[in-house]
Amino acid sequence: MKGIPLMPLGKLVVCEPAYGSGERAIPVQDPNDMKYIRITDFDDDGIVPGNEFATVENIEDRYRLDDGDVLFARSGATAGKTFIYSSDIGPSIFAGYCIRFRFDREKTLPQFIYFYTKTSRYEAWVRSIQRPSGQPNINKEEFKSFTVPLPPLPVQREMVRAMERARESRRRKLEQADALLSGLDAFLLDRLGLTLPEPDNRLAYAMRLSSVHGSKQIGAEYFRPERLDALRAIQTAKKAKRAARLEDVADFLREVSTEYEAEQYLGLAGVHSQTGELAETPEEPGKGQAFIYKQNDVLFARLRPYLNKVWRAERDGVCSTEFHVIRIKKDISGLLPDYLAAVLRSSVIVAQTKHMMTGNTHPRLANEDVVDLLIPIPDERIQREIVDDLHCRRMDARRLREEAAHEWEAAKARFEVELLGPELAD
Repeated sequence: MKGIPLMPLGKLVVCEPAYGSGERAIPVQDPNDMKYIRITDFDDDGIVPGNEFATVENIEDRYRLDDGDVLFARSGATAGKTFIYSSDIGPSIFAGYCIRFRFDREKTLPQFIYFYTKTSRYEAWVRSIQRPSGQPNINKEEFKSFTVPLPPLPVQREMVRAMERARESRRRKLEQADALLSGLDAFLLDRLGLTLPEPDNRLAYAMRLSSVHGSKQIGAEYFRPERLDALRAIQTAKKAKRAARLEDVADFLREVSTEYEAEQYLGLAGVHSQTGELAETPEEPGKGQAFIYKQNDVLFARLRPYLNKVWRAERDGVCSTEFHVIRIKKDISGLLPDYLAAVLRSSVIVAQTKHMMTGNTHPRLANEDVVDLLIPIPDERIQREIVDDLHCRRMDARRLREEAAHEWEAAKARFEVELLGPELAD
């Protein structure tokens, strides 16, 4: 568009942009607790799916977010990343590694500014302005100086509507992709002829002392009827030849490396919950020790195992020490790595792990407990049926994700071209 004025962000706000709270994050105890928005809670498209919010002890009103506030990440590998707050998230404050901009709606729409931060021009500016140091950062004054082409409000509204339609289409396709993979659980249970018990929420139950004798654990959760009923269901699954302790069929590798390239490293954030797919967004590489893994090893998250972050390694690499690295024993035949990963990601395992975790703030599955996970092992033909179905679902899911990514990139390009013209949009 010709004749559009360039306006610095600092001239479009109703109050001085603000740095966030420095309070220490603590676990949420109640769904109505104040949420503490940190840069780890959002990615380039909003709140991370399955995100677990934290809260704080001391809530200061000056850090409360209003509908339409835009947060700019100011530090770290994701400096420049943006998030627009919506009140349907619930009452929230924001953390110190973010800078809040509250825009004057008589001058600009917050959504328009947010979508403009998805353009290649903004990305190029972020790259150029970051100070190359151990911890890249962009300060408030620098963000305030960033200029945005500002068309009239009616034009902004139309451009925002177009971007929201594109984002909604992208969201639907990504949900379809995730549903394809998470839906494998029902297929797996059916092929195993296995029916898990209904949740048992009893607060009190009795156990014979002989049942507890010799056990590694004596905690009440470990002996919940729900967990014991799940074990019996696995042991009697109609189409499983046998049930085996994980330790009996697999080794647990803890070979450590301290020297590795960033692109080799896989952290917990690098694996999608429930689906076993690698995350598309880059994550900050780990520092210090990492576990070495090989192709066809199965990585199984120690931290919050109910999130089902399980990946069958498609290549060699190193990973966070918050993974268990599991390798099928050499003398075990007829157990496929892809089947092992699928069953470890299933409700068959969740029924066990949710009663085996230790720790309140960061619940984990301990090394001495993961070995006791019971897995059903059908004959190789049924395993291959499950693996083949997984492969088909994965191919369809990847196609949907590629379509979603292509549509979103095209929408962003149209947005930028409409504002700047084809000669400047690149």
